[in-house]
Parts: sequence; structure tokens; C-alpha cells
Amino acid sequence: MGSWELAQRWADALDGVVAPTLTRSQIEDMLAALCTGLIDAARGGEDPDVARQAARMLVAVNYRDPAAVSRTVPVLCTDLVEHAAAGSDDPALPEIRSRAVALAGDFAAGFTAALRAAALAEQEQTLAAVLSAAQEAEDRRALSEARFEAVFDGALVGIGTVDMTGSVVNCNLTLAQMLGQTPESMVGRTVADILGPANLNDAFVELQRMVAGESESFRTETEHVRDDGRVTSIDLSMSAVRDAEGAIRFLVGVAVDVTERKQLADRLWHDANHDALTGLPNRSHLFSRLAGAEPPVGVCYLDLDGFKEINDLWGHTIGDRVLRVVGDRLRDTLGPRSALPARIGGDEFLVLVEKCSGEQALTELADELMAALSAPLEVDGHMLAVGVSIGTAFFEQPPAAADELLQAADAAMYRNKHHARAAIRPQVHRSPPALDQTS
Repeated sequence: MGSWELAQRWADALDGVVAPTLTRSQIEDMLAALCTGLIDAARGGEDPDVARQAARMLVAVNYRDPAAVSRTVPVLCTDLVEHAAAGSDDPALPEIRSRAVALAGDFAAGFTAALRAAALAEQEQTLAAVLSAAQEAEDRRALSEARFEAVFDGALVGIGTVDMTGSVVNCNLTLAQMLGQTPESMVGRTVADILGPANLNDAFVELQRMVAGESESFRTETEHVRDDGRVTSIDLSMSAVRDAEGAIRFLVGVAVDVTERKQLADRLWHDANHDALTGLPNRSHLFSRLAGAEPPVGVCYLDLDGFKEINDLWGHTIGDRVLRVVGDRLRDTLGPRSALPARIGGDEFLVLVEKCSGEQALTELADELMAALSAPLEVDGHMLAVGVSIGTAFFEQPPAAADELLQAADAAMYRNKHHARAAIRPQVHRSPPALDQTS
């Protein structure tokens, strides 16, 4: 299957997701060009921006529904793997799968960024049009009144005018519906009613600066609790409208409902920072957490024994289910403890323990994990036994490079494999860390 066939599968998956600005043939041509880069990246190519560029191009041709992400991710995690692995040796498949999952995460993050950039650009254009029309309404009221009212009433974003005391003079239907009100019920309400207590203090300072002539505008994001209990996330911009002499006559606000965008951003952040198969934090999330970890720090590096044989004998579907069970057992064993389990690739997992009380506590935790993961598991009626090797490393102060900490635990794990799989010998590093110290 070439990049053209992969592009056709992708186009089929996107079919019906908000009418794009291109024909089907043009979409396939665009996706084929993108697939060439994605396939190269899955095979280990060096273009770090290929998935984000793909997301930006989809948004540019009007694929702005979140469904574009949910339909693209399976294509990247399955069809892309199938093609990229064609002709490759079996040992390369886990690496291709890992890169494909990372590409899916990059695509999701890039889609969120591109969507936000497009929304902000449209908001700025609308605000500029509103301000221009409002200024003309003051300078040439009779000539501009109809134009201002047309922009005001017909806008798809919320627009309202506020007097110098901070009270709403009028607002359009879009803004009223956004806040769960009618235009009539909004008159006389204050900006504080819209902003809510969380942003009131900062916004009040900004309003005072505008009234005093010290600034022309300000912008904030806030959450408004409607009378029906629903919470609406709002991106609010406020600007001053001046008369011919330069005195401020009133303030105009433009509001955009960003509730769905924020929910999408939260969901995409989760997808980009968690392993799609097990739901555990992924390598990227782990490294971010390590950067701010509170010392002392302990890590348990886990490697499944005999996992390749399960894949060879029962197939990758059963192997994937085994990995999901391992992820569940890690979560259940750790419970409420201040420990972060993560899948860092293939059949390798890691548990990060912040403010670790010492190497003895770390060894005891490793024993618990060993017992939980070594117990036989049932998958589709088959009783399977998966062994586990665990290496531990204890740092009084985390090393500057996260890879150094992982390498220490990895070395301890392989040392334990050599001596005895059930024996856990901690590797201890004190400040400054020394990789060749062994307790």
C-alpha cells in the first residue's frame, strides 16, 4: 500500500466531517503529500513537525470539527503502522507503533493550536470591524448607524456596549444567549456579572486603567456560571470608543464562547500525554513530570519477560490486551500513593516516586509490583503467565537529564535479570549522582 492508498483511507475516514473547501480529488492529493512525510517519520525520519503541519493544513481547508481528530488518530495508529512496517523486520514493528502513536499525539496537539489560531484571527477581525463601525457611529452617527446595527445584530460573536460605570447599555442576541439571558435582561447588569468572582479583581484594575485613559483595551478568559447552572467559558475583549476630541464615550466588548474549544484542548492534551493502549501517562508526560519532581526521587523500571513469545504465539491483539491488564494492575497496586506509573514503550513500564522515603521503601514497592504483575492473567479464556524484571534507582537529587535517571534504572533491571528475575537490588545515587555506585 503506497502513500496514495493511505491517503484514500484517510479521506474515507474524514468523509462527512464539515464540508471542506476542496474537492475529493484535491483532498486526496493533499493527504497523499502529507502521508509521504508521515510514513517517513514513522520509519524514523527526522522531520519533527510533520504531524503538526498535517493538522494545520486540515484546519486551513476547513476541517475544524473535533471529529477530524478522532477519525484521524486511528488512521495514524493503525493504517500508518501497517504501511510503514511493510517490508520491515518484525523487531522494528514496536518502534514503528511507538512513533505512530507519538505522531498521533503531535497531530492532536497541532490541531488544537491551529484551531485556536484560526479562532483568534477571526475574533480579531470581528473586533476590528466592530470598533471601526462603532467609531464611525460616533463621528458620523447618521451615516454609520445602519452599518453599526447590522454588524452588532448579525454578528456570530457576542457584542455589548458598556458605559463608564461598567453597566451594560445593550448587547446582541448572541451575547445574551451565551450568558443564558435575553438582550433586555442584560441591560443594567455590570461587567462583574459577566466576569465572575475569579477574574473580577484583575478585570476591575484593567477597567479602571481604560477609564483613566491609560490603556485602550484588555482581554481575558473567564468562566461564567449561568442561571441554569451551566458553565460557559468566554474569551472577552474590551476596547474604548472615543469621540472626535479623544474622550472615551463608552466601552465595547466582544465575547467568544470557547467552551467546546477548551474541552477539546483538555481532551487532546490528555491524548497527547497518555498511552493510547493502556491509558497510562506516556514517555513525554513522564519526562515533564521528572523535570519538576520533588526529591528524593525513586524509580522502578519494569520489563515484561516472555512478552515477545506471547505476541508470536497468540498475535498482537492478545499482546495488546496483556499490556492493558498490566497497566490496570499497576494502577491498582499503586492506589492513592504519590507515584506515577507510565508506559515508556513496547513492554517497558516505569513508576516514578516523588519524595521517596529511601531505598528500602523503593525495594518494598518493587516487591509489591513484582507480586502483582507475576500473577497469571486471563485473556479471552487463556491463562497466560508473564514474568517481570524490575530495576530500581534512588536519587537524593534528580539528575539534570531525565535520560540519566532512566538509564540507571534500566541498568539495574538488566543486572537483576542476570542474577535472578525475582531478586531486586536497588541502585542508589547520592548527590552528585554516580552511575557506577551499587548498594
